[in-house]
Amino acid sequence: MTGRVAQQQVVVVGAGISGVACARELHEAGVAVRLLDRGRRLGGRMASRRFEGRPADIGASYLTVEDDDFAAVVEGWRERGLAQPWTDTFGVLAPGEEPEVKSGPLRWGTPGGIRSLVESLAEGLDVVPGREVARAGRSAKGRLEVDGEPAAAVVLAMPDPQAARLLDPGAHADVHAALDVDFEPVLALTATYAERCWRDLPHGAFVNDDPDLSWIADDGRRRGDDAPVLVAHSTPRLAAQHLDDPAGAGPALVAALGRLVGAGQEPGHAHVHRWSMARPTRGREHATYLLGEDLLGVCGDAWSARPRVEGAWLSGRDLGRELARRLG
Repeated sequence: MTGRVAQQQVVVVGAGISGVACARELHEAGVAVRLLDRGRRLGGRMASRRFEGRPADIGASYLTVEDDDFAAVVEGWRERGLAQPWTDTFGVLAPGEEPEVKSGPLRWGTPGGIRSLVESLAEGLDVVPGREVARAGRSAKGRLEVDGEPAAAVVLAMPDPQAARLLDPGAHADVHAALDVDFEPVLALTATYAERCWRDLPHGAFVNDDPDLSWIADDGRRRGDDAPVLVAHSTPRLAAQHLDDPAGAGPALVAALGRLVGAGQEPGHAHVHRWSMARPTRGREHATYLLGEDLLGVCGDAWSARPRVEGAWLSGRDLGRELARRLG
């Protein structure tokens, strides 16, 4: 890539749904954009992993819809068979208490894994997977660069602490000060059983006041194939104790499933995935992105009053629109 071409190009670092939504908006406005991600596949925390040939969602569990523009995107996914209505009813579990059932907004699931939605949104974009970025921002000469390559604008679509690590605090003191949202860790257990051996769940359950678990999803119901698979998320406290050895938390997570939903047998396969920055500890009420006069921008789920999949998409969409406007 020549410097002249690179200077005309926006570089988006991070290919979760926020980064892909930003890149998609720029691409459709006719702005040259390149999307870099350190992962081998797109999706970020909208992650799926295959176990014995079957996908299970190990990151974001579902999506909800309020915004009209996002509703149109979700409808497009539904028409392509990528997304389907899942449930509006979940259980609420707590140690020593009778289970409750509560209704809320419709949650959407995915037959092929939630990562497939991000991959669909990225179709036709210039994507570079497996690219670890070490430094982004203004160089000593005052131009925007990503690892020494100049860019017309730079977008960091990632959690605040990760974005801060890519920036020179001396050159971007104002941005560093604004990246003030902490993220908490979560461990995701995927437990595959020989049969459905637990008490009936209304598709999934929020867990209160348990030392080990905060959420349980019936992945067979979520996927629509009734497979005997549960995906459970740990509490941040348990995750923090096992960041260096996620698998070491497996026995406690499996035991918690038995305690909370009465799983009557040990899973034949149990896999623990570590999310060191799983979710923001708070959102932002009055901003959906950050963009400086030098066209360095930040977006993601923390730039939303209610951090979730839709909020991340809106953050990237809004930043992409504003960059396209400024770049003409």
